Amino acid sequence: MRRRVAIATYGRAPQLAPDDQLLLPALDSCGVDAEPVVWSSRASVWTAFDAVVIRSCWDYHLHSAAFHSWLDRLERSGVVVWNSPEVVRWNADKRYLVDLAERGVATIPTRIVSRGRMSDVEQIVADEAWTRFVIKPAISASGFETYALDSPIDAMSRDTIRRVVSAGDVLVQPFAEEIPRDGELSFVFVDGVYSHTTLKRATAGEFRVQTEHGGSVERFSPPAGLIEEAARTLASLPSVPLYARVDGIARDDAFVLMELELIEPNLFFALAPGSADRLAQGIERRLRDGSHS
Repeated sequence: MRRRVAIATYGRAPQLAPDDQLLLPALDSCGVDAEPVVWSSRASVWTAFDAVVIRSCWDYHLHSAAFHSWLDRLERSGVVVWNSPEVVRWNADKRYLVDLAERGVATIPTRIVSRGRMSDVEQIVADEAWTRFVIKPAISASGFETYALDSPIDAMSRDTIRRVVSAGDVLVQPFAEEIPRDGELSFVFVDGVYSHTTLKRATAGEFRVQTEHGGSVERFSPPAGLIEEAARTLASLPSVPLYARVDGIARDDAFVLMELELIEPNLFFALAPGSADRLAQGIERRLRDGSHS
């Protein structure tokens, strides 16, 4: 009997993002009927599916309370969700970087500032002697409200900090010069197994590498050592996610984690032939095994 899976997306891409559309025929060939469904749709009957795979939910950070309520409803209904609601809740707040650092993962230094405490940002930058730093919301995606600022902090930068901090908790990090110079690496894993790597580059005058900010992406063949270090990030988790994108930089030939994407990352199927098939096979395998993790 063919299984039925919902591929969760958002309202601006009701038929999935172009890259995720490659997953539909791959699932069909595995005997799985897949249907794009907007996560925020009130009309959707999620219990009609054997599982829900979170994919193109690229507005979750703008509707955080509603998104978490949706996860709660799925969980109460007994619907299988990948990645699991527990993993998604943890990954939705970038405090996870502090958790991973405490587990021994090499991460970009990250400090958390509570909402409204603008003076704490300036104090951290002064204490750390950072000449350039990044500030971003703790709950954010796609470079939303993410800024690179210089120290000493001028009036315009102070206004930016005030606006971002007034909206919620924020992360403060040193600026990684490697990103505009060398680009950011994205390692894709399916069921904990390495699939492929891409290199994302920012456009001139920008540091954010996302395509919506003018960035570019290309297939990349990294040294085996960097793949092994990226894999160790996943090994620090309590369970193996269905899919993961491990983003970071190479610093002195070692991997430094910038983001661990477990909710809705672009997995760049179009750049890596066979990668959509690998994820489809992982979904079919979990359906067959009855996995809920």
